[in-house]
Formats: sequence, C-alpha cells, structure tokens
Amino acid sequence: MTGGGTGLGRAIAVRLARDGYDLAIASRSEAHLEAGGAEIRREGARVLLVPTDVRDPDAVERLFALVETEFGGLDLLVNNAAGNFIAPAEAITPNGWRAVVGIVLDGTFFCCRAAHPRFVRNGSGAIVNIVASYAWMAGPGTAHSAAAKAGVLALTRTLAVEWAEQRIRVNAVAPGPVRTDGTDRQLWVSDALVEAITADIPLGRFGTPEEIAESVAFLASERAAYITGQVLAVDGGQWLGRGVMRLRGVATPRRAPDVPSKP
Repeated sequence: MTGGGTGLGRAIAVRLARDGYDLAIASRSEAHLEAGGAEIRREGARVLLVPTDVRDPDAVERLFALVETEFGGLDLLVNNAAGNFIAPAEAITPNGWRAVVGIVLDGTFFCCRAAHPRFVRNGSGAIVNIVASYAWMAGPGTAHSAAAKAGVLALTRTLAVEWAEQRIRVNAVAPGPVRTDGTDRQLWVSDALVEAITADIPLGRFGTPEEIAESVAFLASERAAYITGQVLAVDGGQWLGRGVMRLRGVATPRRAPDVPSKP
C-alpha cells in the first residue's frame, strides 16, 4: 500500500496485518516507513519498506516488481498516498497543483497500472482507493485535491468495469474528517475550524483512523466479493448533512400543532 507509514495509512496497514496480509508500504519518507514498519511487525506480519515517489512510474514499477519477487504475487493494492493543503483556488501555484494532482491522481493510476499484470498472473485481485466526499461535491480550499480525488473516483469506476472479467475488483473509501498528526498540521488548523466541521456531521464527531481501516479491510475481503466500482462514504453522514437544513439549536415543539380538518 502507498502512504502506509503514518496516520490513516498506518492504521489501515496494521488492520490488514491483523487479517494475515504480508505488506509492502511505500512512502517518500524513510523515517515514516521505519515508524510504520515497526508497528506492523508487532502484528506478526512480514513487511517491506520501500521508499517510493508514486509520481515516478519507473519507481512504481520497481516497487511492484520487488513485491512480486519477495512475496510471490499480489492480492491487494491500497492507494492511500496523498498530498493536501488548504488554500483558495487563486492562491494555488502551478507547482502546488502539480504536486497534489501528481501524487493523488497520477500516483493512483501508475500503481493500478503496475498492479494489473500481477493480479492477472495471480488470477484475481482487489484495489481500494482512498478518496473524499468532495470528489463528488465541493471542496472549498482544496480545489487541487478535490479535482484529483474526483479523477480517482472516475478511475475507480472505469477500472472496475474494464477489469471485472479478470476478477479484479476496484472500490473506494471516502473518509470523513479524521484527526491525525498530519491532518491537524495541514487541514484542521484551528479549534474553530474543528468545531465548525463537527457541527456539520450528523453523528456529531470526527471519525477515527481505525474506523476507516475497518472499511478498507471489508472491501478488501471476500465478504465484499460481489462489490466493485463502489465508493463507501465513512463520514458520519457528513455529506448527507450538507443537503438538509441545519436544525441544531432550533426549538422543536413537543407535539405537532393541530391541523384543522377539511369540512
């Protein structure tokens, strides 16, 4: 899996290790890989730590060749590598745009393309892409990431159709707000912002990395053998809540008012 060394990615990797997977985790940061690898090994899994920039297709191909050599095949790909920061669209520089779109969209495609022949040789495979609900809604302040995630969602559905005959399932998980060291640094930059976001979540709280990891594990498993091309929103109802009137703080009568009957 990509982006498996910290935060949400580490939680997913640990959950998969508990299901018996041996894992290869890829990140540009060797320090992140070492920290994540130590936790995964405590679950008894074999783990390869492979420094990789997913924007480089040659580096991605080397990653997958190593996985096939060391593990003898490939069963599952989780595309979790991401880059993001909050900025209005007019303030996003060309380099900032290319960095985020390159990691999220290009990286996901390069990894899927490299995984495909390995899945074919294996006889089946599963891909779980990590997206976000603003892939199909609006993401003010994250135009670069929203555009990239929307591309990943379209890619998910397209590959699900193209590769179904080869017994390759392709799905996505759209996490809602989750607090990690990385998101606190890059996204949830103030208590006021956290409070405002929480108010828009029907279940009234942020999710946990472990809850997202559980959803990824489900889509990766045989329990989801008849599911492909789908996106599972794990967001406490946040994206639904945006489409209804905000009722918190509005007084609700104890009983409905009497309505005169028609004569």
